[in-house]
Amino acid sequence: SPELFAEMVGDVAGAMDAAAPEGEASVLKTMLRRVRMWQQFMGRDGQPLGPEAELGLMGELAFLTALLDAGVAEESALVGWVGPDDAPQDFVLGDGAVEAKATLSTSGFPVRIGSLEQLDDSVLSPLYLTAARFSRAESGETLPEAIERLAQRFTQAPGAAGLFRERVFAVGYLDAHANRYTRRFLLEETRNFLVAEGFPRLTPGSVPVGVGKAQYEIDLNRASAHGVGLAQALTKLGVLK
Repeated sequence: SPELFAEMVGDVAGAMDAAAPEGEASVLKTMLRRVRMWQQFMGRDGQPLGPEAELGLMGELAFLTALLDAGVAEESALVGWVGPDDAPQDFVLGDGAVEAKATLSTSGFPVRIGSLEQLDDSVLSPLYLTAARFSRAESGETLPEAIERLAQRFTQAPGAAGLFRERVFAVGYLDAHANRYTRRFLLEETRNFLVAEGFPRLTPGSVPVGVGKAQYEIDLNRASAHGVGLAQALTKLGVLK
């Protein structure tokens, strides 16, 4: 696509220009980071996000907003957002991790778990799951509107706005596709859970020998005993005092 190639060249050149006042080393670092970002995007076939990925990104943005509202520093929140890099969990914060999920269901509170590693706390602990329930409503936000709202918040922190744009781009969001995202999402509720012994999950160490991959669904209404407050979770992770 000549249009996509032109946008890539303009984006890389623009980022290099913005970094110019910081010296040649910063320009080179920016160029390499931006090219890698475009490589990630092209690896996702360069097409608009599908409905499930669109909803998933809304869930991650909702948690990112909650982090900022709770007082977590902008740069810390963005550096911890590792989901766009295909990490097992969406956020690595402090001493542990957080997996973000989203649902539109009005029956139960189902969330889809994409791998055996997503809810495995043997590598990073404590591990939390945050789940957002959205409804479709005219009073809600489209994905581009949610991204722009957060982008405005990040303008207050030097360098954060650019890093945020890179993160959503790495997920597969491109401004040129903004008119494709017309669904409006209204955040109805958010729940947070400590993923530990007794939590409904499958992990590499809990499945029979020979099972290498699995995707499954859990109903978080059945995990209410593991519910925690966000402030409690962030304090346990070590990102709030």
